[in-house]
Amino acid sequence: MPRLVKESSALVFQTETPIAAPQKKKMRKWKVVAGFFVFFFIIAGYGTAFYFYKNYQILKKNPVVEDQEESRRLVNEVGKLMRLPDNETPTIATVSNKDEVKTQEFFKQAENGDKLLAFVKSKKAILYRPSEKRIIEVAPIFLNDDDKEKQSESSKDTAKTTSE
Repeated sequence: MPRLVKESSALVFQTETPIAAPQKKKMRKWKVVAGFFVFFFIIAGYGTAFYFYKNYQILKKNPVVEDQEESRRLVNEVGKLMRLPDNETPTIATVSNKDEVKTQEFFKQAENGDKLLAFVKSKKAILYRPSEKRIIEVAPIFLNDDDKEKQSESSKDTAKTTSE
């Protein structure tokens, strides 16, 4: 509907073209939907940040948790490939410089990043390559004190039997 508007000293007819009611509703609908998505992403961002912050605090208080988790994961992986000693947690070491350990027979095929699982009670050592999910070497462990005593006793016994 045209109306008369006074601008400076002249009268001007101005016609308004109002936006149709359905178009206003569509614009409102899009604003609501966009607002919902923005709100959702903000809440999701805060939730994710809280989750990672909480895990960081747990690891900060007890760094052994990560080592235990790695140990459990390695034992599960190696346990799928071979039977492991029951009720024993292995000592785990990582080969960081293969050139230093190449002189030992057990580590001849070792590569950097390989894991050594040492089961002390069962006296078993396993060299495992996580990148290939493959066991490289398995060998018995000889502990210095106990094994030397046993070897010296058995050598004395054999010396007595051969001299008689």
